[in-house]
Amino acid sequence: MKIKDGFVVRQVGGNHIVVPVGSMTVDFNGIITLNETAAFLWGQLQQEHTTDELTELLLAEYDVDKATAEQDVARFLDALKEAELLA
Repeated sequence: MKIKDGFVVRQVGGNHIVVPVGSMTVDFNGIITLNETAAFLWGQLQQEHTTDELTELLLAEYDVDKATAEQDVARFLDALKEAELLA
């Protein structure tokens, strides 16, 4: 899975904000802010990755146990699916 084309993350006032670009500006209503971990995962999802790969990347980047990393990845992916941001 990966992020749909037409979305980028911008830093605004110290916050990571998901911004639609191009034709997505017409279809996307709302605002999504990302914490540091979510912004990291968003960056990883610019390329195709499985859930297990994302968990391993999170474990390599942050001092977190595997159960917490799995839960964080699952919650983030659920939020992206709900917002229809995954390709």
